[in-house]
Amino acid sequence: MQQRYINTKQAAEYLGSSTRTMEQFRGRGDGPKFYKLGGSVRYLIEDLDAWAGAPRTSTQETAG
Repeated sequence: MQQRYINTKQAAEYLGSSTRTMEQFRGRGDGPKFYKLGGSVRYLIEDLDAWAGAPRTSTQETAG
């Protein structure tokens, strides 16, 4: 199976987000896995799916 890389705009659309949010995720290190290919940021659909499906903890759940 050939892996398909998509750019930040496509990844944002796929996740229902904005490109700015994707950039913030990268800066904080808490977003989906990404790759730098020739100076361009790229994502794999399977990595976006894995990240979007990962369990999350909300601030309310951790507040004690």
